[in-house]
This record gives sequence, structure tokens and C-alpha cells, in this order.
Amino acid sequence: MRSALHALLVLLFTLVLVGQAPAQTRLEASWPTNVGPLNPHLYTPNQMFAQAMVFEPLVRYQADGTIAPWLADSWEISEDGRTYAFTLRDDVRFSNGEPFDADAVVVNFDAVLANHERHAWLGLTHQIEDVQAIDARHVILTLKDPYYPTLQDLALPRPFRFIAPSQLIDGTSADGIRAPIGTGAWQLEQSRLGEFDLFSKNPIYWGEAPGFDEINVKVIVDPNTRAIALQTGEIDLVYGAKGLISPDTFARLADDERFETALSEPMETLMLAINSQRGATRELAVRQAINHAVNKAQMVESVFYGTQHPAETLFAPSVPYADVGLEPYAFDPTRAEALLTESGWELENGLRMRDGEPLRVDLVFVGNDAVSKSLAEIVQADLAAVGIQARMIGEEESSVYARQRDGRFGMIFNRTWGAPFDPHAFISSMRAPAHADYQAQLGLEDKPEIDALIDDILVTTDERERQALYKRLLTRLHESAVYLPLTYTTVLAVADPAIGPINFSAMTSEIPFERFTPEAAR
Repeated sequence: MRSALHALLVLLFTLVLVGQAPAQTRLEASWPTNVGPLNPHLYTPNQMFAQAMVFEPLVRYQADGTIAPWLADSWEISEDGRTYAFTLRDDVRFSNGEPFDADAVVVNFDAVLANHERHAWLGLTHQIEDVQAIDARHVILTLKDPYYPTLQDLALPRPFRFIAPSQLIDGTSADGIRAPIGTGAWQLEQSRLGEFDLFSKNPIYWGEAPGFDEINVKVIVDPNTRAIALQTGEIDLVYGAKGLISPDTFARLADDERFETALSEPMETLMLAINSQRGATRELAVRQAINHAVNKAQMVESVFYGTQHPAETLFAPSVPYADVGLEPYAFDPTRAEALLTESGWELENGLRMRDGEPLRVDLVFVGNDAVSKSLAEIVQADLAAVGIQARMIGEEESSVYARQRDGRFGMIFNRTWGAPFDPHAFISSMRAPAHADYQAQLGLEDKPEIDALIDDILVTTDERERQALYKRLLTRLHESAVYLPLTYTTVLAVADPAIGPINFSAMTSEIPFERFTPEAAR
């Protein structure tokens, strides 16, 4: 009898404890694809926002443009700008318990540099001469030249982030990893292809613990389906700069009291790269006419519902070194027509002709992106008004990327990358053949000089000289009209108020999940 009573009391006590245990809190989000294998050192199909959840940098970029300590709590730079001495935090472990120390830093740097060709777009990978562990907490990074954006490159979402050394395969990550084990606030718990990726908070995270216990990222390909999921309560948050929700839906939800909506400051530039080595756009006058012919204000109002801003230059003047006094190509169809006529392109039955050849340009976009299609249709109509025929080519995203790499386009949608990539990392990538910018510029007679100018910018230590070099570069690119800037883009966010106020990350490639808090915890 006494034994039975004791067992009953234990059972009741256990039930009380279980009843008092806090329920797991989960934020439901959405993304068009699975997050991928989450290799911190590689690119597509790895999604940057998820890489940033799991893997951390030595230093972190802040919204005010400064660089803050992160896994490194301090650093010193030599007078010649070639040596960086980092002191690491002493309280960090990977989520599997492995220590984060100087040896882990060196192993990760070695893995990135062993795959150097894959990272050729990033200037720092060309500059690193040596990475040495002095002791458990001290690392010396030695460069070939005084590369000024070293700290900015180290703050990027990839490739210089850190995975537990045990998860590398034979010391490398080029062909994959064992598991995505990082030091970040989140760890990947489960993935189901085409359905979801579930993250839980890292129980041994060295920093402030996130407000939610779990983040479940549902795979929803279609923006309209995603909006319905938000309205029915299936998901709590839509956050992003690139087509996660249509601008008209955002405008409608902004008037719905059930949701909190927010727009970031402009963060990137959406533009068309214009090919200077292919077809009619080899001519400067044709590229200039295209720049004058397109009505960007109409785009902002009719496609983006005022959520973006018309762009006048490749980089917004607010971007470091980019406020150089460039004169915008004003919307001026009359000027566009005059440029074409002066170049021998005569208007015949609504189409410009010269020597029996029509003025046609291929306009490439992602076919299943409704916003890109709408923008392409506006460009097509505006160019038709001055006698240029734009042939719309809508393809799958992978095919569009292939065209960017090999130059099979007349015009192709592209965008800058936002802080802290812009401007230095973006101009660095202009020297890499796999990028649309390289292909667009390849027909310019002074392309080798442009690349050499970029080289000089990245290793110039004098601030005034660097600003002067940037002015030369940005002026040359602007005058060559190899870009048609369209809009300065923003991040759109819609949330259930129950997850807390909306905050924006300093980078468009990150989603600040750790800054959302369940209503019960506030």
C-alpha cells in the first residue's frame, strides 16, 4: 500500500513538473527553396540567410557601416596594412562541443583557399599569403598587399565563416561537408526536400539566446501561395528583397490591421547589364539610347507600388565612395531617338533599321518571376516607342545564370549585392568571367585598364587617392552605359505582430530571426 502511494505521488509530481515546463516556441517562416546542404564555403544551392544562421564570422558588419568584434574580440593591423593579428573569444564552441580556436580558424581558411578558383570574385582570396595560429587564441593573417576591405570581406555571409573542423572532408569543403556544424545561434535539426528546414537554437551558444526555440522554414515556391499562408496563419513572417511577396500584395497587407509591415532603407540596385560585345548594343549610342528610353518612375509606381526608388546610377550615392557627381541619364525618349538617328538607325514602320538589319536586342529574365516579367514588359514597350525591338527571353533561373556567365544576352537582369559587398566586392567581381558585369564590359576597348583600375582601388591605402580612383572607375562605367539602373531596392517584411516588432539586418542576405520574440516572453 505504501509503495503504491509512493508511486502515485511520484507520478503526480512528475505531471506537475511537466505541466510547468515551458512550451517550445516556434516561428514559422517561408522560402522558395530548401536551404541546401549549408556548406559555409560554397554558393548555390546554399541559401545565404541560412548559412548566416549557423555559421559566424571573425568580425561583423553593423548597420552604421562599422565593423564590430564577433568571434574575434579584438585585432591589430600593422603599419603597412599587410598583417592582421586577431585575438579570439575564449568562450566559443561549435554546436557539437568542439572548441573554436586558432587551429579551427586556420583549417577553415585553408579549406577556402584550397578552392581558390571558386572564390575568384572576392579580392581577399587573391591577397592572403599566410594564416598562422600563434596559440589557441591568436591568429596572424598576412596579406600580399595592404588590401583595404579585408575586414569587410571577413564579415561577408560566405566564404570566410567557420565550420567544425571534424565536419570537413579530408580537410576541405570543396566537394561537400559531413554536417553543418557552426558556432551560430541556430543549428539545423531536420530537412525535408520540398517541404521544410527546421532550425533549433544552439543550447551552448556563446551569445545572447534567441527569443524563439525553433525556426521552421517552409518551402513555398509561389509568392501568392506564400501570401495566402501568411493570411491563414500557416506562417508568421515574410522577409526578403527578392520576390518573396509581390509588391501589390505587400501594399494590400500594409492596410490590414492583422499584420505588421515594414520597408527597409534602399539596400541594393536592380539594373540591366547591357552587353558591349554582342549585337547592336556593341554601339555606345544604342546603349545610351536605351538608358534614355526607359521610364523608371513608371516602374516604381506600376510594378513596385512605391516600395522601391528610381535608380540613377549603378550605386546609390549613399554607398561608400559612390557619391561622385555623375549626371543621370534622364528619361528622354526624344534624346534616345536622336542618338539612334545620328548613328544611322532609321525608323521604318516603327522599327529602326540600318543596312537592312533591324535593331533588335535580347532581353533575358527569369521566366517564372512575375515581377521580372512585368519589368521586362515595361522595358520592351519603352524601347519599342523609340524603334528598338526587345525580344523577351524568359528562362529558368539556372539558365539565366548560365547566360550571365557566358555572355549570351543583349540585356539581362542583375543587381548589386548591398552592404558590405558594395562597392568593393561588387567591383572586384567585375574581373571574374563568370559574372554578367564582366561579360557586359568585355566589348569595351579599355576593359584591361578598367580591371587594372579596380586592382589599384583595392590596394590603395590613401583615402583621398582611393576616392579619386573610385570616381574614375564609376565615371567610366557610367559613360560607357553598360548598365541601365532601374531601382534602388528595399527589403519587404510582413509579420504577425505576435512575433514582435520587425527589425532589419545590416545585410540583405541575413534574416534577423534572433531579434524576434514570442509575445508571452515580452
